[in-house]
Amino acid sequence: MGSSNRILILNERDPLHPRAGGAEVHLAELAPHLAHRGYELTQFACSFPGSRPKETQGALQVRRIGPLPFYYARAAWLCAQETRRGRYDLVIEILAKFPFYSPLYSSAPVLAICHHLFGRTAFLQIAWPIATAVYLAEKTIPTFYRRPAFIVGSESTRTDLVERGISGDRIRLIPYGARPTAPSSGVLKSRPSHHARICFVGRLEPYKQVDILLRAAALLVGRIPDLEVFVIGRGSERERLERIAQEIGIGDITRFTGYVSDEERDALLRETRVCVFPSVREGWGLTVIEANACGVPVVATHAPGLRDSVVDGETGFLVADGNIEGFAERIAQLLTDDALATRMSTAAQDWAKRFDWKHAADALDESLQRLKGAI
Repeated sequence: MGSSNRILILNERDPLHPRAGGAEVHLAELAPHLAHRGYELTQFACSFPGSRPKETQGALQVRRIGPLPFYYARAAWLCAQETRRGRYDLVIEILAKFPFYSPLYSSAPVLAICHHLFGRTAFLQIAWPIATAVYLAEKTIPTFYRRPAFIVGSESTRTDLVERGISGDRIRLIPYGARPTAPSSGVLKSRPSHHARICFVGRLEPYKQVDILLRAAALLVGRIPDLEVFVIGRGSERERLERIAQEIGIGDITRFTGYVSDEERDALLRETRVCVFPSVREGWGLTVIEANACGVPVVATHAPGLRDSVVDGETGFLVADGNIEGFAERIAQLLTDDALATRMSTAAQDWAKRFDWKHAADALDESLQRLKGAI
C-alpha cells in the first residue's frame, strides 16, 4: 500500500502496561492484521515504572511520551506537530478513558474507536475529582467530535453515543474478535457433576463488582459440595476482595491467581463450570467470549456490553445489577443441572466461533480506506 498508510494511535496504555485491559487487547490483536495489510502503526502511550521510551511490540511501534499527569497534554502537542509535518496520514483515537480531543488539532483525518464511555460509572472507579472531570469531558464529545467517524464494538455503545448526540450514520459497529482455543470435545465430559468451580476473569477494579461473585458463592456454601472460587486477574481491588472472602467465610475455598498467561487461563477455564461477570458496565465482554470459547457458560450483570456478549438463556444468564441472590440461583442452576450446563456449554462454544480478529481487521481496514478516500 505504500507510505500513505502511516497511522498514529492515541491510547493511554500500551498492551504491556501493568494496567492494560480490553482496549489494549483489542489493539494488540488487530495490529498484526493491519500491518499485514500494509499499515505502519505507532502508538503514543504513557510511561510506567521500568518502561522504555520506545519499544517494538510485534507490529506496533510504541512511543511512551511521559507519565500520566503530563501524558494527555504532551500527546496533543506531539500529535498536532507531527500530523502538521505530514508524518502520519491517519489518526486513530481510542476513546476508552479520557478524550484526547484530537479532531481539534490533528492535521490528519481522525477515526474514533469507542469501546465505552463511563458516564456516572466513573464515580465507582476513581476518586471523585477525577471522576467529575471524566464525566464532564464525556459530555463535550458530541460538540468536539462532529466530523470523525466512530467505530464501536457493541450495540450498547452505539446506543450510548446516539443518546449523547452522535449521529448514527457516523457510527459503525465492528464486532470484536476472539482467539481460537484448542477444541474441547464433549465440553463438560471432563468436568464431573461434583466438580463445582466458578471463576471470574479480568481486572480487579471497583466497577467489576467482583464482591458480588464472592457474596453469591457464600450463599452456596453447604448447598453445593466441593465448591471452589477462582479469581483470575490483577488490579487495585485484590486486597479488599481477599479481606471480603475471609470475612464472609469463603477464604479457604477461594483462590486469587493474580496475572496468568492466556495458556494458563484457558487451562483453568477448561476445569471451570461457570464464569461470573458482575460488572456494572462493559464496552463488550472479551472475557465472556474467551470463557465461551473454552465451553464455559456465564452468569453476568444485565448491563451495557454484557447484554451484548451474553445470549441470555442460551450461552448463559443475565441478572439484575447487584442482585446477589439472583446470581447465586443462576450459578447454582449451572452447577447442579448437567443437562442445562452441557446445552449452554455447547451453545457458548458455537457463539464464540462467530468472533474473529481477522474479520474485525478487514472491517476496520475498509473504514480506514473510506476515510482516506474522503481526504
